[in-house]
Amino acid sequence: MAVCYATPQHSFSPLSLSNFLHPTVSTAPNSIPWCHFRSLRSRKASIAFNGISRAIYEPRSSQESNKPIFKVLCSSRRFLPMESPETSPSSREFLLLKSAASDGATTSPTLSQSVFSVIHLAVSLGIILATDKILKKAFVAAAIKFPSALFGMFCIFTVLLALDSTVPSAATGVMNFFEPALLFIQRWLPLFYVPSLVILPLSVKDIPAASGIKICFIIVVGWLATLCVAGYMAIAVRNIVKTEMTDAEPMQKPSPFSSVEVWSWTGIFLASFVGALFYPTALGTSARTFLPFLLASTVLGYIVGSKLPGSVKTVFHPIICCAVSADLAALAFGYFSRSGLDPILASYLTKASSNPGAGDILMGFLGSVILSFAFSMFKQRKLVKRHAAEIFTSVIISTIFSLYSTALIGRFIGLEPNLTVSILPRCITVALALSIVTFFEGTNSSVTAAVVVVTGLVGANFVQAALDNLKFRDPIARGIATASSAHGLGTAALSAKEPEALPFCAIAYALNGIFGSVLCSLPLVRQSLIAIAG
Repeated sequence: MAVCYATPQHSFSPLSLSNFLHPTVSTAPNSIPWCHFRSLRSRKASIAFNGISRAIYEPRSSQESNKPIFKVLCSSRRFLPMESPETSPSSREFLLLKSAASDGATTSPTLSQSVFSVIHLAVSLGIILATDKILKKAFVAAAIKFPSALFGMFCIFTVLLALDSTVPSAATGVMNFFEPALLFIQRWLPLFYVPSLVILPLSVKDIPAASGIKICFIIVVGWLATLCVAGYMAIAVRNIVKTEMTDAEPMQKPSPFSSVEVWSWTGIFLASFVGALFYPTALGTSARTFLPFLLASTVLGYIVGSKLPGSVKTVFHPIICCAVSADLAALAFGYFSRSGLDPILASYLTKASSNPGAGDILMGFLGSVILSFAFSMFKQRKLVKRHAAEIFTSVIISTIFSLYSTALIGRFIGLEPNLTVSILPRCITVALALSIVTFFEGTNSSVTAAVVVVTGLVGANFVQAALDNLKFRDPIARGIATASSAHGLGTAALSAKEPEALPFCAIAYALNGIFGSVLCSLPLVRQSLIAIAG
């Protein structure tokens, strides 16, 4: 690499092409036969080369009046001036195009690199999916009701910690290997929680209107109250133990959606929508035949929603846009096929592995999402260890508050006792919430699922604005408050914009469900909740 210096006392004159093709280049500060700058006041000098070049301007201080102020770092001795008088305009255009093409060739990935990236993604994601399936089968065979993915998340986190303390390079290698899969999951994270929202019209149709209004009141007020309790408790405990807040480790953000993806999914939607109208059982069953256009409508809704202006997304989150898009597609197909909306929504989420719908495909990733939280937690392991007191204390207190405040508000506004008990685990993820209500008699699991989904929907849509207004600034308080009040949907919504908060969302998300399950399994706690509910 040749280094050329220019000092302000030198004057520069245009040079002939022969000067630039000379086989040697002088590097002495007072001998500059080839550098040409438009102005010494410019912040950066640009010169086109046959290879790659950079021009770096270093401003001169008053104490360094006799030192060089420009350094041009050249990767090749053969170069061309930007404005040589001997170069015709057409020649300049040709040379600039040639230089741009050369630069593009050096920065764009080769075909082999692209193929390797795809294979790397497929293998790393496949291992996470396979791990989730194996754990599920093992838990089913052992008749364990506890969510297998949460167990797997803590196991992966423990293994990574063990590797980091014994063979740090191995832990780094594991993290690097799974990085493509983690970015893929993070990029599409909200999609995996959407199916419950899409079929919400089927879940709430049997709830009386008066009771529905009371439940909505409990959801909104309870969500905001739990958010405040969790967030302020985290800050209060931090002040008590006097833990100094440090910056979180930066988290890589996934790439934005491209126009190619939009048009590809649009083509899939149109082709499969029309095909399903004429051949509703072309793939064997209606659920399989409807799967492509319902999946495409869901994905398109998320992509379009993520591209909305920030002011719109504060009141219309991409998750809502995603669910609305899928429901509109189902409504349109039900209208044109004259089958109505309900059968299409029933085909969206069949919960049958032999006959999956679009929602089943998306929800099939939920276990893998929870497993991926272990890697995010590991990245922030120093903060997790440093702030363990506030994390565990705030989650435990917010869980107790959520259960008992729900029972108390339900009795205060006159909600039926069986419905009040059914919505007790409103801030706990669906899988654990459904297992919690089995501890109580006379509950309605459909109402439980619907309330949990609506709570997550409220949190996903308004959590960032609420956190900002409550002045929760650090990722720990924001993550704990979000997951403790709005479980998975809130986590997905917040982490899409604030990946630094994801590890703390993941911890609160898991601990909230685990501690809620343990509490409700105790007879004394169950009896007290039933007594309060009436």
